[in-house]
Amino acid sequence: MLSETRWGMKGESEGTVSAYFDYNATAPIRPEALAAVLEALQAVGNASSVHHPGREAAHRVETARRHLADLLVCSPGELIFTSGATEANNLALRAAHRGGARIVTSGAEHPAVLETARDLTQYEPGSLTVLPMRADGLVETGALEEELDRGGVSLVSLMAANNETGVLTDLVPVVKAAHAAGALVHTDATQMIGRLPLDLSEVDVDLLSLSAHKFGGPQGVGALFVRRGTPLPFRPLITGGGQEKGWRAGTLNVPGIAGAGAAAAAVSRDLVDDVARVTQLRDQLEHMVTTTVDGCRINGQQAPRLPGVTSITFAGAPADAVMAAMPHIAASDGSACASGAPTPSHVLLAMGLSREEAECTVRFSLGYATTADETAAAAEAVVRAVHQVRAALAATAGAAAH
Repeated sequence: MLSETRWGMKGESEGTVSAYFDYNATAPIRPEALAAVLEALQAVGNASSVHHPGREAAHRVETARRHLADLLVCSPGELIFTSGATEANNLALRAAHRGGARIVTSGAEHPAVLETARDLTQYEPGSLTVLPMRADGLVETGALEEELDRGGVSLVSLMAANNETGVLTDLVPVVKAAHAAGALVHTDATQMIGRLPLDLSEVDVDLLSLSAHKFGGPQGVGALFVRRGTPLPFRPLITGGGQEKGWRAGTLNVPGIAGAGAAAAAVSRDLVDDVARVTQLRDQLEHMVTTTVDGCRINGQQAPRLPGVTSITFAGAPADAVMAAMPHIAASDGSACASGAPTPSHVLLAMGLSREEAECTVRFSLGYATTADETAAAAEAVVRAVHQVRAALAATAGAAAH
């Protein structure tokens, strides 16, 4: 049994282990981020005030901005703090879209991008193109090139890493093709930041969205990167006092921003080691499950993926039943933002899975605090749960047949 830690704890009953495998929904807050949040909460001062407490608050904000800029390899002045990636995605798309022009995105995007794009183009038939996905979870690059060749595209928005499968988008050729066609490029990098290096001096996207709680910062704070010189009309979502150079009015969330900066600094320090370790743990989990459970497959396995994400379809074992059978393992049957939705994952459907297959898929996401013991315990729990669910369904079917 695991020794008691913050993220791997003894269960309520003997012989059970609680293990957290839902980093894509939110990561445990890093100790450095928690300390920064508490320190800022214990201080006083509005970051827009000119007196000493206000200047101290502003200093916390700018220190965090520098830490985040260091992680992304960009200028601090290119970062706008927001309430999270959903707001950042909205701000990016609404600023970059030109009326009468077209938006190109993919069928695997987060709803914060897809729904915003649909809203922006609802009165302009034909101005939104949702690119098809391949079975491995990658965008059909030929379809993207065709859309750009047609002309009239103002914005291409493709996520850096998928939140359900972990499949990565190679942004460099996307940016090259889009810029050649006169289009801007936005990427929702919410899942990539803190999981893999992303150097914005080399990846020439115009706009990038992120959320601090995905890499160990607090919930409720994120940022939008806007590359210096990007031709954007001034379209803030929230107007008022002119904070964040007028792009995001409202009193700055100093504790949240300070926590985001501290988490970014911790990521910069540990990322190389974390990538190798988390990749090994993910592979260990996949091996233990797939070699023990018949009729399962890993979605997107043939494509480049994030280190700590695996999406596994268990034939004949509905995900909700599997998760109910392993209550001490925190995993997901889809995106946390779509929890309770009446339809299965739009990402898996776009990849060609049937509705039944999508409903039998569980996502496990690991991160900086995941341990080898937790991973082994989770694999054992998954195997037991799938066998239990299949046996129960078979018994029910047999009883119904009689």
